[in-house]
Amino acid sequence: MATSGLIPAYCKGPALQKEIHSVMKNAGTDQLDIWWMGQSGFLVHWNGRCILFDPYLSDSLTKKYADTPKPHVRMSELVIAPELLDMVDIITSSHNHTDHLDAETLMPLLRVNPEIAFIIPEANRSFISDRIKCNQDFPIGLTDGGKIELKGFTFHGVPAAHNTIERDAEGQCKFMGFVVQFGKWTIYHSGDTLWYNGMVDMLKPFHIDIAFLPINGNDPARRVAGNLNAQEAAQLGHQIGAKVVIPHHYHMFAFNTADPNDFAAAAASLQQPFRVLQLGEHSIFT
Repeated sequence: MATSGLIPAYCKGPALQKEIHSVMKNAGTDQLDIWWMGQSGFLVHWNGRCILFDPYLSDSLTKKYADTPKPHVRMSELVIAPELLDMVDIITSSHNHTDHLDAETLMPLLRVNPEIAFIIPEANRSFISDRIKCNQDFPIGLTDGGKIELKGFTFHGVPAAHNTIERDAEGQCKFMGFVVQFGKWTIYHSGDTLWYNGMVDMLKPFHIDIAFLPINGNDPARRVAGNLNAQEAAQLGHQIGAKVVIPHHYHMFAFNTADPNDFAAAAASLQQPFRVLQLGEHSIFT
């Protein structure tokens, strides 16, 4: 039963946990499985391993901004409690904003996945360690141009502009995306980003199969950093040659969302393949 007034999840809670475990047990070696967890969070499974990109699985921002001039009114159901995701091998945070670095999500995930690896922008190490109360040596840091091989996956760091490409005193990116290569697959999780000079030339050589791109746009009236809009996400996917684009960063907060139908129309007009996922929906690629 959906919570009154909220966009319902396609699959959620213990049923979703059960589905993920079943897929992990039965999927073929080359099969790629993706679930949208809401906002910019995606669970990716391949060959018995799971990556969880940028999860936000709490109501921490709704509570934080209640009774303020910038309320974060939730639009959609919580897909799953973080403590039920007990199969995660690698987790990412693309930057320090709470919907991508949420202590109420990350701390339970770390408890139920004792062998988990945590990939972050190196520039954010001290901030992240303080927020989630972990040893400063625990996260694995990347900046743009860097890469790391981990548990069968190769992660490449790429810049993200949210709203600009920001760097620390050592020149390391504070906002990042990740290109991940494994088996026959290459995926790109943008983090939060606008389009920036050189972006297409940097991403196109990776021959990206799946691109996770934000569509909520950049409206200064919202008083938060912005992202690609629906048309830009479709156009970026087209220009980098992504085989499929999956949109994200919408239907979480009422003040900062977009209509995925606008993205679908824009992608269709460019003949750019895409999939729009429901919350908690399993999508299979072979």
